Amino acid sequence: MKRQISALLFVLFTLALQAQTNLSGRTYHHPDIMAEGMKAYEKDLEKKMAEVVGQEIAKAENKKGAPLSADEKAQIKAKQDEAIKFSLAVMKATKTAMTATFKSDTELVMQADITLDEDALKAAGLGWAQRKALKAAISLTPSTQKMSYTTKDNLVFCNDGAERDTLALSDDGNYLYGEFEEGKTFKLTRTK
Repeated sequence: MKRQISALLFVLFTLALQAQTNLSGRTYHHPDIMAEGMKAYEKDLEKKMAEVVGQEIAKAENKKGAPLSADEKAQIKAKQDEAIKFSLAVMKATKTAMTATFKSDTELVMQADITLDEDALKAAGLGWAQRKALKAAISLTPSTQKMSYTTKDNLVFCNDGAERDTLALSDDGNYLYGEFEEGKTFKLTRTK
């Protein structure tokens, strides 16, 4: 009887191990994770800028000691609209490719490749110095991040030592889903 129970436990243990998703050697990629979320960014940016306009008007009225005229409010709004236009142009000129490579059954490497469209930045009105400063800021951003991971069902729990993150694997294993900001998701497609 003990032998049968031991054999049954061994079979169940083996099945449980096989049920865990082995991601070693897999690669997931997306050529531009920001492109899909651009509409959401536009809405968020407009909402945040509307708040800023309200704050700027309140600040100006407080400084002036009286309500602003319609023209003064329009000037503040025009400045903010220009800032929105500028920010959107920079975001659209920026392309962020992301690759997730599972090096082993415990190590994951996330790589982000950020590129700038020089012509789009020029068209947005960025001068030479601004474009160079933007490129320098991007070059300081780490492009590769190694982390450990564990899996449970279709979830991949990642830890880089400072921060934890959770990714979700599609049922068929062809897509890896994540969130780079609250409410801003990305989907990587399996390439290997």
